[in-house]
Amino acid sequence: MQVAQKEGFVELAVGSALTAAVLLLALVSFVYTPYNIMAMDIAARSQPPSLAHLAGTDMLGRDIFSRLMVGARFTLFVAASTVAVSTVTGSVLGLAAGYIGGIVDETLMRMIDALTSFPGILIALVIVTVMDYGQYTIILALCIMFVPSYARIVRMGTMQYKESEFIQNYRVYGASHLRLLLVHIYPNIMPVLLPSIIIGFSNAILAESSMSYLGLGIQPPAPSWGWMLNEAQGVIFKSPWYALSAGLMIVLTIVGFNCLGEGLRKRFGRGGL
Repeated sequence: MQVAQKEGFVELAVGSALTAAVLLLALVSFVYTPYNIMAMDIAARSQPPSLAHLAGTDMLGRDIFSRLMVGARFTLFVAASTVAVSTVTGSVLGLAAGYIGGIVDETLMRMIDALTSFPGILIALVIVTVMDYGQYTIILALCIMFVPSYARIVRMGTMQYKESEFIQNYRVYGASHLRLLLVHIYPNIMPVLLPSIIIGFSNAILAESSMSYLGLGIQPPAPSWGWMLNEAQGVIFKSPWYALSAGLMIVLTIVGFNCLGEGLRKRFGRGGL
């Protein structure tokens, strides 16, 4: 027990440190970046990392570190918006399906099954291709990928608790259905749902970066880690630091959220924080 709790603590510590560092970069970028992310300096093209340019410069002479900072802002915004909308939508569907049951449960779950029968990334690519490119379009596309998993978690939890003794007691005392769902059932599902929400951030970041790499996500001139990787592949042998810096930011952020989510899962699994 103590060893497992200690492992959970280490993962929480590592995940918190990595995610806090990325979040700090994103917040600082609102008020300060070392260089203007749009400023091009042809004389300083493809320079390696140095004290003047911590991550070097790209093929247009732009400071890579400054663009990584602003890219963190866009990437985290897409991830946070995707997870927030997916969680709310999935929770509503899961609560309705699990609590009402019957034809409502069958209808909603068959719709979710039909949605998950197709690869999520394929659905997202189709939506983004049909609609205009942009961060709001990609949020909508990614939400469709994430809603089914959250809906299933909430539905299972609702079915587990709705017939429990303490819920029956509240029902006898005259608690409304809405109060039972939002005050007594949903909070008990959160210990299971919260780790999935945190890990959802890493999945959303990976999906957004993948689609931006393909040119279907956040569009230039706004910097995106995925699009920066796309740009870097053409000069990977001449300027390897460009691809390494963008790739490292994606990897560290994903590892951070995964560690944080796994740590929360272990701690909540042993009675909570």
